[in-house]
Amino acid sequence: MPSVLDLYRTLNRVPVVGARVFDRAFSFKAPYFGTIRPHFVSIEPNRAELVIPNRRAVHNHIGTVHAIALCNGLEAAMGALAEATIPASKRWIPKGMDIAYTAKATSDITCIAETDPEQWTSDDPDLPVRVRGLRDDGTVVIEGVIRLWVTDRPSK
Repeated sequence: MPSVLDLYRTLNRVPVVGARVFDRAFSFKAPYFGTIRPHFVSIEPNRAELVIPNRRAVHNHIGTVHAIALCNGLEAAMGALAEATIPASKRWIPKGMDIAYTAKATSDITCIAETDPEQWTSDDPDLPVRVRGLRDDGTVVIEGVIRLWVTDRPSK
């Protein structure tokens, strides 16, 4: 099976349609991501970016993008980053999320996850991924850290 990064790069060679196919395939693997209809803008080692469209299905009672939809977007970005970055000899699982909601999410939201290359070669299994979500005007509406537990893959 191709890696997430390989699949993203291959499908994005096909204008518009390839990106849509990737977005849906990613959401098919983890169906709860489909609720936010993520559109991946970029995936590369140590960075992933996606957009959550501002639509009624992700709104809360005051008409802004719901906090849990925002967290879902951050987790999708983090997962894409982790899959695109982790060495083949390692595996990961999320172990926690520390998030602050800093402004109303009143537009499409760009979710960004970032790490530093040296984090993936450390002996420390606790790996913090920096995450944030931005409104169209650049205002940060959510930010924080998703902590991963990174360990060696068991030998087969």
